[in-house]
Amino acid sequence: MTKTVPDLSFELAARERGFLRIAGVDEVGRGPLCGPVTACAVVLDLEKVPEGLNDSKKLNAKQRNAALEALLDVAEVSIAHATVEEIDEINIYHASHLAMVRAVEGLSVQPDHVLVDGNRIPKALPMAAEAIVKGDALSVSIAAASIAAKICRDRLMVDLAQQYPGYGWERNAGYGTSEHLAALREFGVTPVHRRSFKPVHNILYQE
Repeated sequence: MTKTVPDLSFELAARERGFLRIAGVDEVGRGPLCGPVTACAVVLDLEKVPEGLNDSKKLNAKQRNAALEALLDVAEVSIAHATVEEIDEINIYHASHLAMVRAVEGLSVQPDHVLVDGNRIPKALPMAAEAIVKGDALSVSIAAASIAAKICRDRLMVDLAQQYPGYGWERNAGYGTSEHLAALREFGVTPVHRRSFKPVHNILYQE
């Protein structure tokens, strides 16, 4: 079985169709019980693609940090979030799309084509776009976005862990690990927990 690494095939195909500025977009943080959902949009210089870009889940922390440093030298990177309140109000699916749209809007020049990780294109994107299932493993631009989004959100959760110690967010990034669930039962729900998520909702309303 050949090990696949993301390449430029989607970007080059978009170029051939006449698009000039192509952004890859990915989000991280749909599953955690707390914290925002974070998205990133990356516009690569297709002549200067850093080595080592891959789906962030396939890289260790050291490799991700090195990849991000290389990226920031040669690419435009825009990060955006949807808040816990927005997640609870419009649901995590719509909030993740909101974060993606905000990340694209944050680019200095708007792309004319967007490669989106997943099977749906956010409705609010005003430009041409295509959804790529497992895009972070296929498109270098989406892989780059997955790395930047993960690093940013992990750092944010480390900061939140200092404000709300005991839940282990510096280790679990807010996912519902046994440590996190035990802390929820012991210390209760914080202002940054997603109240619409079942384990949090159940603790709030167990009375």
